[in-house]
Amino acid sequence: MKRILVTGGAGFIGSHLCERLLREGNEVICLDNFFTGTRRNIVHLLANPDFELVRHDIITPYYAEVDEIYNLACPASPIHYQFNPIKTVKTSVMGAINMLGLAKRVKAKVLQASTSEVYGDPLEHPQKETYWGHVNPIGRRACYDEGKRCAETLFMNYHIQNNVRIKIIRIFNTYGPRMHPNDGRVVSNFIVQALQGKDLTIYGDGSQTRSFQYVDDLLEAMIRMMDTPDTVTGPVNIGNPSEFTILELAEKVIRITGSRSKITYLPLPEDDPVQRQPDISQAKKLLNWEPGISLDEGLEKTVAYFRKILS
Repeated sequence: MKRILVTGGAGFIGSHLCERLLREGNEVICLDNFFTGTRRNIVHLLANPDFELVRHDIITPYYAEVDEIYNLACPASPIHYQFNPIKTVKTSVMGAINMLGLAKRVKAKVLQASTSEVYGDPLEHPQKETYWGHVNPIGRRACYDEGKRCAETLFMNYHIQNNVRIKIIRIFNTYGPRMHPNDGRVVSNFIVQALQGKDLTIYGDGSQTRSFQYVDDLLEAMIRMMDTPDTVTGPVNIGNPSEFTILELAEKVIRITGSRSKITYLPLPEDDPVQRQPDISQAKKLLNWEPGISLDEGLEKTVAYFRKILS
């Protein structure tokens, strides 16, 4: 049994991770300030004696004896991370410093949930981990993009200077049950609009592409990454290399929900990436991992979840 700290553990991905780690026989401390996370996501775990919920903001140091740390805490959708951009930067940067400091003190392994947003609006396609990115440092998305880039820098420097055992993964678009219905992300947006009989809103002409991975595939990759030898630090892309246009996604959602919704078009937001697709060669090589759940299968499960909570 390992004692594992999950920051952002009441969020969409974090709650699934807590559940999986408990199922595998570990003790789990779930740390969350409930800015975007919710007790509803983890209420079914509260009766488990190996689960501990702590309301805490990782901008402030936290002390515990743990073996592993999964650092997921940070608002991840534009509508949330742009709400308070200074706080977003603080969460990424100061939060990374505090979790790395904890890992250094207790000699724990620490995994940073970084993001494909570090590539910005990429000039390389698909994106390899060696690509340095194309990011606007003063744009509206910069609080998240640059915050995560700085966190990666901190992780690598703590590893080089202080021998902290680090893991960095770059997560590409992930979806599934427990997504926030109002988080502004394209999958949840489309599903909620379709189930409510509203028009599906596409920003731009719908030709921009994304690669969508189901949350269970991501969890498997995260745990495999944490279990790699200390010499494997990353960054490693974790995503689904199957590329879809936003228009194709909208049409799939309408078909799966059985909605009569139409599609409307709005202007493309500032710095919104035109293409986003991971090269997962490193994940295949180092983790023996690739996603196994198709977009149709994952959307079916996600639509079923949203039907339940919206009813």
